[in-house]
Amino acid sequence: MSLITDLINLNLTDSTKKIIAEYIWIGGSGMDVRSKGRTLPGPVTDPSQLPKWNYDGSSTGQAPGTDSEVILYPQAIFKDPFRRGNNILVICDTYTPAGEPIPTNKRFNAAKIFSHPDVVAEVPWYGLEQEYTLLQKDVNWPLGWPLGGFPGPQGPYYCSAGADKAFGRDIVDAHYKACLYAGINISGINGEVMPGQWEFQVGPSVGIAAGDELWVARYILERITELAGVVLSFDPKPIPGDWNGAGAHTNYSTKTMRADGGFNVIKKAIEKLGLRHEEHISAYGEGNERRLTGRHETADIHTFSWGVANRGASVRVGRDTEKDGKGKDLCTSALSLVFRYFEDRRPASNMDPYVVTSMIAETTILWKP
Repeated sequence: MSLITDLINLNLTDSTKKIIAEYIWIGGSGMDVRSKGRTLPGPVTDPSQLPKWNYDGSSTGQAPGTDSEVILYPQAIFKDPFRRGNNILVICDTYTPAGEPIPTNKRFNAAKIFSHPDVVAEVPWYGLEQEYTLLQKDVNWPLGWPLGGFPGPQGPYYCSAGADKAFGRDIVDAHYKACLYAGINISGINGEVMPGQWEFQVGPSVGIAAGDELWVARYILERITELAGVVLSFDPKPIPGDWNGAGAHTNYSTKTMRADGGFNVIKKAIEKLGLRHEEHISAYGEGNERRLTGRHETADIHTFSWGVANRGASVRVGRDTEKDGKGKDLCTSALSLVFRYFEDRRPASNMDPYVVTSMIAETTILWKP
């Protein structure tokens, strides 16, 4: 095993200029992150310098076997925390050989929205709070829970320390540092209310970059849990009963929201979100009805609401935002994701960040009710 470790950690720059690029894409389920590696002649710093590639879409549920080729278009580059050196991770989206985006390519439509002049002018900032649950392999039961049984009730686990309360911190911290190394704008981590459940935050990121960064952060977390022999779950309600679910609260602001009088802009944006509540809910993740029950810090899925400092509302506004009349540009807390201009608490942990971020921008900036 020591020889395998030595080989994994080989520094290629000692012997070759060649690098390894790991191409990453989203598979047919919308949550399965796929990847494969290829050798390139030298370091690359811009996705436009990378070749397109292809894969067998019939093996990912994205193409029939009779016409299985799907083309990968490189879109963003990150440093590879596993191979290190000049090696890179490449987030891609997916197209037919004729250049048409395939149905599961959610990035394509998001990029169109974020390139609209009205959206560009508003410089939309996002902070994404990704909750997830670590499960014991083979039994699919949360890490730290007794097999076939339950831990003590919720209360002592949120942001906790101790072997009887915090389960999986080595994975969480490894992921945190790997994301920083990769160049992801990860802004913090914390233990969640349900034991075995954690959260990381990405942002503030502008426009399409928020989706790119969250997908690569998810990929890195999948790789780390693979090494640790632990199963990663983005199920929005992994354990039925009196246990918190897992969400992906989405914090959002625009240039006009961050300016004087921005609180009025925020209220108008929230009003528009309420008018399209059902449409947003339908795009905010599968199984979300099991999570949005009106209990465990959620609003009921059938009713739109908003409030200041209210974690039981669909949309929450921070007290500082209400007090100051706008969002602040200064970082005050990693847990508040730098800015809490307003927080859409409805997205599930398994949401597609391309869909959610672009939909919020479309509704609040482009849509005219």
